[in-house]
Amino acid sequence: MGLLVRWLILTVAIILASYLLEGISLSGFSSAFLAAALLGILNALFRPVLLILTLPINILTFGLFTFLINALMLKMVSGVIPGFEVHGFWTAVFGALIISVISWFLNYFISDRGRVERMHYIDLKKKGDRWE
Repeated sequence: MGLLVRWLILTVAIILASYLLEGISLSGFSSAFLAAALLGILNALFRPVLLILTLPINILTFGLFTFLINALMLKMVSGVIPGFEVHGFWTAVFGALIISVISWFLNYFISDRGRVERMHYIDLKKKGDRWE
């Protein structure tokens, strides 16, 4: 269940990126759905290897090179999935940034089982004249 919810969140992030950036185009929901699936697979299999191989560059750029790796993954997906196109290098960089931020924000609230569980609250109790 959690995998499906995260897949749908990534699909929504791709759709929102296509609305926000002119250089990303989608032919429909199915293209976004397939792009999210392939992007998830690439991120799970190849991204860790690329991060290790580019570790010195990542350290020198304080982690900003990671955005270029994400852009590369996004361009790779656009080359494979019909109906999903990313035009240009900077569009891929900004698209990867938008997709990462939206996915991170939405996944923050989702547990491993696919449920919304991260609603934080503070339980205060009054003891005398102060709250604890």
